[in-house]
Amino acid sequence: MIRVRFAPSPTGNIHIGNVRIAFFNWLFAMQQSGQFILRYDDTDVERSKSEYVNGIAEDLEWLGIKPDKVYFQSKRVERYCKIAQKLIETGFLYPCYETLEELKLQRKIRLSNKLPPIYGREALKLTTEKKQAFEADGRRPYWRFLLPNFFNTPFEPQRTEVHWDDIVRGPQIIDLASISDPVLIRADGTYLYTLPSVVDDMDMGITHVIRGDDHITNTAVQISIFKALGDISTMPIFGHINLLTSVSGEGLSKRKGNLAICNLRKAGIEAIAIASLSVLIGTLENIEPYSTIRALVKHFDLSFASKSAAKFDLTELVNLNRRIIYKLTFTDVHKRLTEMGITGEKVKAFWLTVRENLHILADARDWWKIITDSNLHFISFSEVDRHFFYLAADLLPYEPWNRKTWQQWIERLKKESDRKGKALFKPLRLALTGCESGPKLADLLPLMGRRLVEKRLKTE
Repeated sequence: MIRVRFAPSPTGNIHIGNVRIAFFNWLFAMQQSGQFILRYDDTDVERSKSEYVNGIAEDLEWLGIKPDKVYFQSKRVERYCKIAQKLIETGFLYPCYETLEELKLQRKIRLSNKLPPIYGREALKLTTEKKQAFEADGRRPYWRFLLPNFFNTPFEPQRTEVHWDDIVRGPQIIDLASISDPVLIRADGTYLYTLPSVVDDMDMGITHVIRGDDHITNTAVQISIFKALGDISTMPIFGHINLLTSVSGEGLSKRKGNLAICNLRKAGIEAIAIASLSVLIGTLENIEPYSTIRALVKHFDLSFASKSAAKFDLTELVNLNRRIIYKLTFTDVHKRLTEMGITGEKVKAFWLTVRENLHILADARDWWKIITDSNLHFISFSEVDRHFFYLAADLLPYEPWNRKTWQQWIERLKKESDRKGKALFKPLRLALTGCESGPKLADLLPLMGRRLVEKRLKTE
């Protein structure tokens, strides 16, 4: 069975770039009748917070993403320790004691000697006495994975290629001699992402790892760890999709809360708008407003992802949201309109009239107030306009009103006043709605009724 995973760190609110990864995995699993695993990467004890765990769960539920199973890496530390001990015993994990300042100095020396600025494995040269001296001084070791990129001595790395057929980007090659031995365990004993990820993928039967292309080098390391553990039969298939950046090309960050899913939801963006943009941006497909997740599943194709970064523009999301709202039927929104206090016999006609002019569904409240609130009045007008409005009020047709009422009224006004074009239409729209644009007045007039229109026109 196909099994994929989404592994967010609960160190902040997830943003649209994070859920793009979640959607790619979830839709892929749905297409293959597989399973979607939610795995919280909460090994960073200080920064991981329960409120972020709850927030991620709420965001995914709102977006329609339903995990088949949920795991917490913080509850699997004993398992990671067991695997780490195995790597220590086989010589793949070794202790290091350098401070940040010492690492910077080592890097500077290597650059001055025209050597690649990677870790020189100085810790492998430490004697037992030296290690004991460091620990006596209060230093605690952090642990690096010894990359298998040498033949005779680890101090003479040789070109060692890791190959895999990426299901998104095609054949990939990473030279292990070009990267530093990665740190797997911090000095405080907590684990970085790399080792727990391998262990979890192995234990949970993850068949496909679909993630951002910023993990390509990390994938070469993880393949090496799988091989070091002697369990390549459990190694998943990898796929790396292009990342979202800002319009200026900057990477998206949890620190920039305006793109957090919880904030987009509060701003009135529809879940399906986020889903549609997340899946289609940065692909070969046009960004279209899908009405349901089911429709998006049928259209989704992992191979559509481009190899270049995708630039996310909030304006594009807002415009897509407008298009999606316009496609919503009255049945789709009836319950939500009722929750806003928009009820009565004319609600369906109201929805069909205003939906084209809504950026978010909550904007319907403003238009409902415009067509129902008899105490609402707008800007003051000139004395000339005031006389025109009184004339317009006197010429209002008797009810019942329909879409033809507007044209009948306008024809009378043209004959009785010296106005036409914008000089006629614009003041009327401002007086009746307070807006320079909006739904057709031919449709709004029957919703407002003669009494309200007359009062708006004669308000001093």
